[in-house]
Amino acid sequence: MNGVDAKGRVSVPAFLRSVIERRGDSRTIVLAKHETFPCLSAYDPAYAALKHSKIERLLEKNEQEDGAQLAYQQSNLLAFAVSEETPYDSTGRILIPTMMRRKGGIADLALFLGVGETFQIWNPQTLLGDDRIPEDLKDVCRYRLEERGLA
Repeated sequence: MNGVDAKGRVSVPAFLRSVIERRGDSRTIVLAKHETFPCLSAYDPAYAALKHSKIERLLEKNEQEDGAQLAYQQSNLLAFAVSEETPYDSTGRILIPTMMRRKGGIADLALFLGVGETFQIWNPQTLLGDDRIPEDLKDVCRYRLEERGLA
C-alpha cells in the first residue's frame, strides 16, 4: 500500500515494475477502469495487444448471438478509450491522471494487487467495503493499513 500525493503521484511496487520491464523496454503503465470492480486495472503496453486479441476471439466465438457486435464494440471502448498510458520514473513513481483516480476511486492511499498478467490499484476502503472480495484478501488490506498506522 502506498500513499498518493495531492497531484496523484504514487510509487508502483518494485515487484510489479520488474514484470513490466521483463515484458518490454517501455517504462510505461496503461491504466484503465476495471471491467468488474471499482478499481483500476493496470498493465504494460504489450498486454494491450493481447487484450485486443482476447476481445477479438470472444467476438468470433459469439458472433452469431444477438448483441455480439454491440458487446464487442462496448468491450473495445471500455478497454481502450477509457485508458491512459503513464510513464514511471527511475524510482517507480507514476502520475495517476485525475480521470483515472476518479474512475478507480483512488484518494490518498493505493493498494496494489498483482492478478496474473495485470495488476489492480484499489482504494483500500473501497476494497474493504466490497462484498465480492474474499475475506482473506481483506485481511491483507487490513494488515497493510495497520503497517501504516491506520487500523
